[in-house]
Amino acid sequence: MNPAKILETSDRDLRNDPQAKREADRAQANRDELTERIAQAIRQDGTIEPLKGLHFNRSSSPSECIYSVSIPAFCAIAQGSKEVLLGNDRYQYDPMHYLLATVELPIVSQILEASKAQPYLSLRLDLDPTFVGSVMVEAGHPSAQRGANVKAIDVSPLDANLLDSVVRLVRLLDSPAEAHVLAPLIKREIIYRLLMGEQGGRLRQIAVLGGSTHHIALAVDRLRKDFKEPLRIESIARELGMSVSGFHHHFKSVTAMSPLQFQKQLRLQEARRLMLGENLDASSAAYRVGYDDASHFNREYKRLFGAPPMRDVERLREAVRETVSLI
Repeated sequence: MNPAKILETSDRDLRNDPQAKREADRAQANRDELTERIAQAIRQDGTIEPLKGLHFNRSSSPSECIYSVSIPAFCAIAQGSKEVLLGNDRYQYDPMHYLLATVELPIVSQILEASKAQPYLSLRLDLDPTFVGSVMVEAGHPSAQRGANVKAIDVSPLDANLLDSVVRLVRLLDSPAEAHVLAPLIKREIIYRLLMGEQGGRLRQIAVLGGSTHHIALAVDRLRKDFKEPLRIESIARELGMSVSGFHHHFKSVTAMSPLQFQKQLRLQEARRLMLGENLDASSAAYRVGYDDASHFNREYKRLFGAPPMRDVERLREAVRETVSLI
């Protein structure tokens, strides 16, 4: 169907339904206010944490692929759009959608839409599983189904009520005294609305003890801490009370990666950080993250980042120098 025809139909539907039109107008006003408030709070490209656990990000141009480790968080965009890759899965979101992550995983992200006139503006609210659990108990919400698998990242439409609570949280930046009392209450409301929304199962799985997603979260934590050590799948599966094949199946259903792929990404990201931050050469970085064969390390590094280690690091440093010269 012609996009103009879709828009025409949508406008006609709103005119015929006054309540739907009021909801749409309220949501648009909230999106406009969120954009304005984040832009005022962070006037230069970068990231700030104006309230504990609440982070703002601004970028005046699209970004290259950024390799990082996700944390349990609710992410919303006021202006622009972004794509997140987890294994072979792609998640794109914008001001009409939010992203929810519940497990620490190696991801690749890229800002798609941003300019000096309309910079990318976003927020991230960190989610403490214990806090999520307390809201779930207080709400009397049913526990997650034991044994169910839920992917650790997904994108959903940002409904008007959830957006409204996000805007009220951001408004507290103007009232530090009120923020001390009201911010925890509004954060509870945000979590409650997430629990009641289509991604509620994702939050419940990470908040309760039991269910294979919780077991995989424990395995992820173990792999992140011991990523330099040889991978012993049998040992991890036995500790979790799972068969090796069952562990592989559940791990991939949650993380979109096999345990070996997961460990490899953690090792290579840490090696990249060591070369950039501590000025290590490729061989030293490879040894520090658990590689015995430098040529094997070089091949896997190039496969992930698109260039050999030192060339990739020099490219990143040059990009930083160009950015600094433009400021």
